[in-house]
Amino acid sequence: MATVFYVTHPQVRIDPSIPVGAWGLSETGRMRAEAAATTGWTGNAGRILSSAETKAVETAQILARPLWLPVQVRQDLHENDRTSTGFLPPEEFERVADAFFAQPNDSVRGWERAIDAQARIVRAFDEELARDSGDRDVIIAGHGAVGTLLMTHLLGQAISRALDQPTGGGNVFAFDRDSRRVLHRWKPLEEMAR
Repeated sequence: MATVFYVTHPQVRIDPSIPVGAWGLSETGRMRAEAAATTGWTGNAGRILSSAETKAVETAQILARPLWLPVQVRQDLHENDRTSTGFLPPEEFERVADAFFAQPNDSVRGWERAIDAQARIVRAFDEELARDSGDRDVIIAGHGAVGTLLMTHLLGQAISRALDQPTGGGNVFAFDRDSRRVLHRWKPLEEMAR
C-alpha cells in the first residue's frame, strides 16, 4: 500500500512588502521541517511534489534532501489565490478565511472561490497520482487551505473550515494512494515519526 502524505509548510517569515507566494520559511519553520526529515517517516517516499510557492518548495527540499530525491514542482498546487487582498493582518485574515470556507461558491473580497480551488487541487492530484503506479509513498508539500479542500473532497464532506489544519502550519494528513481513503487527519510534523 502506497501512502500519500500531504504536508503543509511550517511557519514562514511574514513580510508584507513582498508577495505572499514568495515568503520563505522562518527559522522555526525550517527547524521543524529539518527535524521531521530525520525521523524516518519519509523513508518509503519515491516522489516529492511541491507547490511553486517558496515556502512549500523549501519544505519539500528539506524533506527530499535525506532521501536524495528531486523535488517536482507543479504550478497548480498553489494556495488559494488571495492576490486581490495581498497580506492581511492576522485577525482580518482569519475573518476572510472563515468566509472563504463558509461561502465556497462566492469570491470573498476577490479571493479564488473555494469550489474552484478545490476543483484545481483535486484535478492536480488525480493527474499526478495517475502517473504514479509504484509501491512507494508520495509526499506533497503544499498549503493549509487547499490541503483542507483536498481532505474534505477525499472524505466526501462539504467544504468547511472545521477540518482546517491547526494554526501555524507544519501539519500532515495521509491517504491511501489507490483507494483514496484518508488514513489520518492533520497531525503536526513532530508526531509523524513512525
